[in-house]
Amino acid sequence: MFARTPRLTLRPGWPEDAPALAQAMGHEDVVTKLSRAPWPYGEEDARDFLTRPRATTDVFMLITSLESGTPQIIGGIGVHPEGDHYELGYWLTPDAWGHGYATEAGRQMVQIARYALGLKRLSAGHFLDNPASGRVLTKLGFTPTGRVEPQHCRARGHHVPCVKLELDLDVAHAIPLAA
Repeated sequence: MFARTPRLTLRPGWPEDAPALAQAMGHEDVVTKLSRAPWPYGEEDARDFLTRPRATTDVFMLITSLESGTPQIIGGIGVHPEGDHYELGYWLTPDAWGHGYATEAGRQMVQIARYALGLKRLSAGHFLDNPASGRVLTKLGFTPTGRVEPQHCRARGHHVPCVKLELDLDVAHAIPLAA
């Protein structure tokens, strides 16, 4: 699956992307905001991630930008099954922070979840010490559930408070995403 936005291409990751993925993701400031990524994050971690089997409802795409003139991996975004629900997750390399890329890619992924996957609800979370991610999720229409739960962060090696949010994807009740 591929998707385009005005500034980005969302595409599958391939094994040959491992060096560029490791370079984009291999920052302590990135992986300590994620649940499953190890620290340090290297090329072998990227290769393992890119080649793991996925169910058809476990969608992960690399976020690439052409703004520098050549395609560059600047992040990743996906929707994956998590128990009895589906969860949106994303990350950006530090040089891509503050440019609206997460919101732009997130809008596209919400549409994929709604229309291509036929999901009715998405959940998401952000560590309490990552309020910028909470602002992105709010722009995407997610609302807080009122729950803050401990969630394991592999890179930190312990549980971290995580704010839980949800988004109703029912087309009949969908709130248009703000530009």
